[in-house]
Amino acid sequence: MIKHTLHGKNIHLVKNNHKILFDVSITLTQGELITLIGPNGAGKSSLFKVLTGYYPSTQGECFLKGKPLHLWRKKDLAKERAVMKQQSIIPFSLSALDIIKLGRSPWEEPMNKNILDHVIEITQCVPLVHKDYAFLSGGEQQRIQLARALIQLWREEGPSGWLFLDEPTSALDLYHQQQMLRLLRSLVKKYSLSVCMVLHDLNLASLWSDQIYLLNKGSIVASGSVTDVITEEILIKWYGADLKIIKHQEYEKPYVMLCP
Repeated sequence: MIKHTLHGKNIHLVKNNHKILFDVSITLTQGELITLIGPNGAGKSSLFKVLTGYYPSTQGECFLKGKPLHLWRKKDLAKERAVMKQQSIIPFSLSALDIIKLGRSPWEEPMNKNILDHVIEITQCVPLVHKDYAFLSGGEQQRIQLARALIQLWREEGPSGWLFLDEPTSALDLYHQQQMLRLLRSLVKKYSLSVCMVLHDLNLASLWSDQIYLLNKGSIVASGSVTDVITEEILIKWYGADLKIIKHQEYEKPYVMLCP
C-alpha cells in the first residue's frame, strides 16, 4: 500500500500585520495519527486551517500528494480531506442523519446505504440519527460530525485521505472519548487514512498518538514520537506549568501529572 503525504513546507502566516505562524514544516502521512499540542495562542488552529486549505499561507506551501494545495479543485480536495470543527452550528432544522449525508456532497455517485449504515454504527450514532441536530448535546453533535467527516472520505474499501479534528473529545464523556479514539486508531492502522487532531489533553495525546507536534508562538518547538515530546523538560519549558512525568504502568507511555 502506497502511503501518500500532506506536507507543509516553511509555512508562514500573517494576519492584519500580525505574525501567526513562522517557518512551520510538518508532514502528515497516511497510516499515522498525528496530534498538535501547545498552550493557548500557540498557533494550532491557524496551522490547522492552513493545512486544510481554509487559509492560504503568506509564505511557504502545502503539498497534497505532491501537488500544491491551492491548485486542487475544491470538489477534488473535499474527497481527499475532511474537517471536523470543535463546534458546528446549523442555523436551521436538520435531522442528524441529514447532517451525516452532507459528507457525500463532493461525490456524484449515489449514497451507498451499506457504507452509510456502517459509519453510523461504528461512530455509535444509531440512537441519534432521527433526532433534530440542533437539540443534541455537544458530545452527541461531535459524534454526528465525526460520522459526517468519515462518510466524506469513505470509498468502497474504506476511508482514505486526511481527517482533521479540532478538539474532537472536548464535549465527550470518558466512555465516548475512549470509543472515538479507539475507532480513529483502528481506522488509521487498517486503511490509507491520516488523522490530525488538535488536543489540549496531553495524556490523551500521549496514549493515542504516533507523532506529536508542539507549537508555541507560531513555531514548532518540538516534534517526534510521544516519548520525544512528552517530557518534563519540554513541557515545563513551553507550558510553564509545574508538573511531573511518570510512565504509564500498562502501556509504558508518559503520563502527565500537575503538581498541587
